[in-house]
Amino acid sequence: MSKVIPFTGITKLDLAPDTVLHNLKGKFEGFVITGYTKDGEEYFSSTYADGGTALWLLERCKSALLSHGDTEDD
Repeated sequence: MSKVIPFTGITKLDLAPDTVLHNLKGKFEGFVITGYTKDGEEYFSSTYADGGTALWLLERCKSALLSHGDTEDD
């Protein structure tokens, strides 16, 4: 039998949400989740009670994403 090793690098392919969430279990102090439900509805959830803290985290992550950017070499 072969052993399947999950890919942990960066990919341009979409990943299964359940797989990603399962692999992150126990690794965070807190988080903010945004996305779409299977019905296409926007979804937001946060472990932080303070909206300002949740927004700060979103903006920090947005800044990190923009600093990596999409390059034509990818």
